[in-house]
Amino acid sequence: AGDRPARVRRERDYRCLWAEVCVFLGGRVVSSLPSLLRCPAGMMAALLNALNSDSHVELSQYRDQHFRIIQDLFIKLTFSGTDSPLSRFKGSRYEQDKLLRYSCTLYVGNLSFYTTEEQIYELFSKSGDVKRIIMGLDKIKKTSCGFCFVEFYTRADSEHCMRFINGTRLDDRIIRTDWDTGFKDGRQFGRGKSGGQVRDEYRTDYDAGRGGFGKLVQMQRVPEPRQKF
Repeated sequence: AGDRPARVRRERDYRCLWAEVCVFLGGRVVSSLPSLLRCPAGMMAALLNALNSDSHVELSQYRDQHFRIIQDLFIKLTFSGTDSPLSRFKGSRYEQDKLLRYSCTLYVGNLSFYTTEEQIYELFSKSGDVKRIIMGLDKIKKTSCGFCFVEFYTRADSEHCMRFINGTRLDDRIIRTDWDTGFKDGRQFGRGKSGGQVRDEYRTDYDAGRGGFGKLVQMQRVPEPRQKF
């Protein structure tokens, strides 16, 4: 009975600490508060895990291997055993995740076709020393098609980039960065049938920074007849 006031004060302190951490983390803590209050040790473990986590540098759910079955079928039907030009990762999900966790290379998407390598270097060098930039090219026209790879010298610099540059504006566009297993020759070219990125094949909206309408929409649009005077 003599320990009850001390236990009540301790639980009250835990509640205050938990509330402050939840406000600081902006709702990232997913454990239920009542169960944790009944188990102070479990609550402290959750607090430490939440404080140590960094959602900005975690691996995203996107993987090229999500389309592995479709791509393998496409390879068999189209290339009949020859080497595929598709530049997907060849290996297990575990191997891919392992490379991603130690990679210093980032994939940068949603770029304008008119954004230059100098502009990309100027922005990304703010987060660390950039080793090289590989611009994404239309495989037919050999012009920029809206993506690139940025490689840093250290993992720490690439993590700074994920925290502070991902989701920012470049050429009035919101750019996105994601971890990449590392650039290999051939990956600089678009995978779309017309030479650019696949997303630009099927876009139905007009995007002045990415060539106007999507390729399929452009092919379906009938030119208006010229008026004769």
